[in-house]
Amino acid sequence: MLESVIDIRGLDGSERAKVAAREEAPQRWSVDDIVGLFELPFSDLMHRAQTVHRENFDPNGVQVSTLLSIKTGGCSEDCGYCPQAARYHTDVEKQDLMQLEEVLEAARAAKENGASRFCMGAAWRSPKQRDLEPVLKMIQEVKAMGLETCATLGMLKEGQAEQLKDAGLDYYNHNLDTAPEYYGDVITTRTYQDRLDTLERVREQDINVCCGGIIGMGESRNQRAGLLAQLANMERPPESVPINLLTQVEGTPLYGIDELDPFEFVRTIAAARITMPQSFVRLSAGRQSMHEGIQALCFLAGANSIFYGEKLLTTGNPEAVADKQLFGKLGIHPL
Repeated sequence: MLESVIDIRGLDGSERAKVAAREEAPQRWSVDDIVGLFELPFSDLMHRAQTVHRENFDPNGVQVSTLLSIKTGGCSEDCGYCPQAARYHTDVEKQDLMQLEEVLEAARAAKENGASRFCMGAAWRSPKQRDLEPVLKMIQEVKAMGLETCATLGMLKEGQAEQLKDAGLDYYNHNLDTAPEYYGDVITTRTYQDRLDTLERVREQDINVCCGGIIGMGESRNQRAGLLAQLANMERPPESVPINLLTQVEGTPLYGIDELDPFEFVRTIAAARITMPQSFVRLSAGRQSMHEGIQALCFLAGANSIFYGEKLLTTGNPEAVADKQLFGKLGIHPL
């Protein structure tokens, strides 16, 4: 719908400033607005997403990250999708925090394979200070290699984001997972507000935010739209938005749930691109189960970031060689 153009010639200085502020403010997206995007004919949605993508990014460039699980399993949370929860019986073996040199060796390999960002994930509800101190050293050393640094360590307490910033952290990942109204069906051991509080602490330290969600957990289309509305309407949308397809792991509560139609996942990528035009939209977990054609449609829909390597925390991910081959077929280059 076209909006009327305001003639500012007759306005005084303060009125002109108010008009300018309104024009510069990011668009507010209602859930109904985003559902409307999902309901567009597929070709129309793809055209709109690709247009937005080209207005803001190199259409053939994809940012490449590698994610390493530096501490695996034994988490006290009850996230219904996660094989690292101590209460679920899965094949994930608990592993203590990795040694510094092991992490640096993995970071060197990631850089050699073309990754520009190295992400370190630890299965903690919230890190204690004694947990955080060795991670700070890892961040400093990885940063010194010339890689961007990212961490996902759970909820942060007061002062911890500041320590991460001082160590050189570029991005902090903390996903909202799903829409507020569906969240309690998936997780009960921490609240939605807990997640928002951690994101606020990260923002206060001017660390870039990596925040997205998981699609295919039994949520409705309206709830998928609700997740995107939460992200897009943040005062400053996340710089990086990972869109994960649920990877079902036997032993977790969501194992055996009906699988999401792949075109619905592509539509979610496109809606994320349109609603967050200047964010990197990451094609994240679940890529191993996607045919190359579906991945290509995701890139066409505006995905311009991937995780690259053999594992994504504890579940499989396409190997770097396969990703390079796909990039070659599509004419994509790493950013």
